[in-house]
Amino acid sequence: MCGATSGGPSVEGIDVAKETVIQGVVVKDGSPVSTGYARLLDSGGDFTAEVPLSATGQFRFFARPGEWTVRALVPGGSGERKVVARQGEPVDTQVDVAA
Repeated sequence: MCGATSGGPSVEGIDVAKETVIQGVVVKDGSPVSTGYARLLDSGGDFTAEVPLSATGQFRFFARPGEWTVRALVPGGSGERKVVARQGEPVDTQVDVAA
């Protein structure tokens, strides 16, 4: 095992009832990717935010409820996943990267 938790980082300490959280892990060939960025795009495809991946390939965004796309940009590839975020229900997703 790689040591990363399934999906995104722990939500311990976050009042998830009051927040809209989109989080997860970026994976390439079955293993977390530690170098790169996760980008959040709104329902129209416009850039909203970007964060670096953690050492275990994880990312987290705080957003408003609605439809979003998480795009992973890593050396040698990219991938994306569409998600629907709701306040009080953290979205845990995995973005698979293709070369």
